[in-house]
Amino acid sequence: MNCSSKIVKKPNHTPIEKDVFHLDETSNISLVIQSNTYVLLITNPKEPPVPSFNAKLLRSIAGLALFTFTFLGSEFFFDRQMGLLASAEQVVSAQAAILGASVVGFLAYAGISKVFKKQIQQIIVSAIEAAGIILCLFVIATSNDIATMQTLGCIGFFLFGCLGAEAYWNMAYLFHRSPSLAKGAASAYSAGILLQFANNLIIPSGMPETITLSVGVIFLCVLCIPEKNPDTKHPAQENTPKSTDSLETKNSPLPKQPLSKALWSIALIVLLACMFSTLDNVITLADAQGTVSVETWPRLLLAASSLVAGFLFDIRERQYMGFIMFAITALSAISILAVEAGASPVIGLIVFYLSSGFFVTFFTTIFLQLAPRMHTPQLWAGMGRAANNLCAFTISGASLAITQSSVPVVMIASLLLFVFVIVTFIGAGWFRLPPNEHERATFEAGRIATTTPSQEELQAAFIARCKLTPREVDILHAVTTNEQPLKQVAEDMGISLRMLQRHLTSIYTKTGTQTRAGLTRALYFNTREK
Repeated sequence: MNCSSKIVKKPNHTPIEKDVFHLDETSNISLVIQSNTYVLLITNPKEPPVPSFNAKLLRSIAGLALFTFTFLGSEFFFDRQMGLLASAEQVVSAQAAILGASVVGFLAYAGISKVFKKQIQQIIVSAIEAAGIILCLFVIATSNDIATMQTLGCIGFFLFGCLGAEAYWNMAYLFHRSPSLAKGAASAYSAGILLQFANNLIIPSGMPETITLSVGVIFLCVLCIPEKNPDTKHPAQENTPKSTDSLETKNSPLPKQPLSKALWSIALIVLLACMFSTLDNVITLADAQGTVSVETWPRLLLAASSLVAGFLFDIRERQYMGFIMFAITALSAISILAVEAGASPVIGLIVFYLSSGFFVTFFTTIFLQLAPRMHTPQLWAGMGRAANNLCAFTISGASLAITQSSVPVVMIASLLLFVFVIVTFIGAGWFRLPPNEHERATFEAGRIATTTPSQEELQAAFIARCKLTPREVDILHAVTTNEQPLKQVAEDMGISLRMLQRHLTSIYTKTGTQTRAGLTRALYFNTREK
C-alpha cells in the first residue's frame, strides 16, 4: 500500500509511549506518536476489487458485438435496398435519416429504463423492440415504395438505438474499474465486424440476409436481459466508499468535472466524425454506384485496427489514449486529402478503415469509462455511438457538398477541422497525463495537510466541548506542556498543590481521562476521534 507521511514537532511535554490514533477512517489517516514527534501517516484508501474476466463480462462483450453486427449489417442492408429504387444521393440522405432516428433511440433508453424498472418489464420492452426491428427488416426487404422503406427504416433504427443503448450500459456496468475496458470494447467491435464480413461473404442478399439479421436481433435481445432488478444507482455509488475515487476517477485528467469532460468529448467525437463522414460518404456513393464494395475484405482491417487500438489504449491505465488517438486523427486527415487528390479508392479504404478502428474504439471506451460516474449513466454509456451517428445525420448534406467540391476546398475544410480537433482534445483534457501512484500519494498528502484543522483549532474545540473554565484551561496547558512535577507547577502558578489537584480532578472528569499522560493524548491527538 502506498503511503506518505509528514513529520511535525510537538510542543515539549511529557514523553509518552509510541501509539497510533486513527484520525479519519474514510481516508486512512493516522497519527503515529513516538517521543516528541508525531507522524501524520496518509495511506491510500482501499479500493473495491477490480472485476476479473468472467462469464458476465464475456456476455456483455457478446451483446455489444451482436449489436455492432446487426446495426451495421442492417444499415448496409437498408442502403442496398434503397439503392435499388433511389439515386445515390437519395441513399445518402436516407442513411442520414435512419442514423438520426437511432440517436433518438439511444437518448430515449435512459427514460425507458427509469419507467420500466422491474426485470419482467425490461424483458417485455426488449422483446417488443426486437420484434419491431424484425418486422421492419422484413417489410423493407419486400417493399417497392421508397417512402415506406424510409419510414420503417427510421422506426427500426429508433428501436435499434434503444436496444443498443442497453447493450452499452450493460458493458459499462460490468467493466466498471476494469483495466481492460478498451480491450473489451475493441473485442466486441471486432467480433461484430467479423460477423458482418462472414454474413456478406456467405449469406446471399435478400430474404436470407434478412433472416440472418433477424436471428442476430433475437440473440441480442436475449443477451440484453438483466439478471436482476436494475438499479438506477451506478456502480461507483453502490460499490465504492464515499471518499474513494474509482480507477477511472483517479486516472481521469479532469476527475472533478465528469460532465465537463463528457461535453468536451462529445464535441471532439463530432469533429472527428466530421472528418470521417466526408470519406464515408465517398464510400457510400461508390457502394451505391457499384464502383467499390465496402463490405468485402477491407473491413477486416477495421477489425484488426480496433483490436490493436484496444491493446494500445489500455497501456498504463489508458494514460496515453488521447495521444494515440490524436496521432491517428492526423493520419485520417491525410487519408481524406489523399483520396480527394486522386489516390486509389482501395488505398483510401485501407487507410480509412485502419483509422476508423481506432476512432470507434476511442469513442466507445471514453463513454463506457465516463458513464458510471455520471448522474444518469444509462444515458451516457452509448453516447459515443450516438454522437457519431448524430454527426452523420446533421452534416451529411454539407459533407456531401464538400465531397463533390474541388480539392482546395477539401484541403481547407480538413485543415480547419484539424485545428478544431486540437482545441477540443485540449479542452477535454486528453493531452494531460493522469498522475501515477507516487504523484497521487503526494497530492493526497498535500490535500490532507491543507484541509486538516490546525492543532490550535483542535485544542480550542476540545476545550469548548469539555466546557473547561478559564482557570482549568490554564492548568490544562501547564500540566501538558512540560515535564515538571505537580508541586513545581503549583508553585509556578502561585496556587497550592491541593488546589491544583482539585482542578485536575475536575479536568479529568470533564475530559474522560484519568492520568496526566491520558490528558496529554486527549488534548493533542484524540480530538478528531472525539
